[in-house]
Amino acid sequence: MGNDDTEVRAAIAAERKELADLFDGLRADQWEAPSLCAGWRVREVVAHMSLGFRYSLPGVLAELVKARGSLHRMTDRRARADAAAFTTAELAALIRDNAHHPWTPPVGGYVNALGHDVVHGLDVTAALGLDRKVPLDRVRVLLDQVTPKTLKFFGADVTGVALHADDLDWSYGTGTPLHGSAQDLLLLTYGRKVSLT
Repeated sequence: MGNDDTEVRAAIAAERKELADLFDGLRADQWEAPSLCAGWRVREVVAHMSLGFRYSLPGVLAELVKARGSLHRMTDRRARADAAAFTTAELAALIRDNAHHPWTPPVGGYVNALGHDVVHGLDVTAALGLDRKVPLDRVRVLLDQVTPKTLKFFGADVTGVALHADDLDWSYGTGTPLHGSAQDLLLLTYGRKVSLT
């Protein structure tokens, strides 16, 4: 898969459908478990994933005003409120029913929307110890977007480190070699804490 919008949108739809199926199968205690997103349980992550489907641009702007202009504060507030307002079945359905929704993040296009879905899906599955492997073609598209600017945006410091994927022909940076699966390296480049060798 390349960066063609049609291919990326198909990957987004597939990712959302697969995640919705996975979310449907979670036990009640798993929905309440911590995710890799600091301070969020699984249910807040899934609620956050559906935010873009449920709010118009004016609605998002109104929420930003309430949060005094802080995108982080706004998304945190909405995730917590929406996680409380929807049942777990409704949260999973929001992801499934919007598999083909054209939402993209405020910064970036469809590749960034794919990154949003893949990484937040991993925030859930990795935290729960579930053995879900994101298809490597999706991970490659996202890893190929890694730049110093994206690393800074996500708070990922890989200074002096050479990242090497064990299951994909991909590397980034120079310095001390750090090996791991492509999806673990993806999590690292998105600022998540992962154990690598």
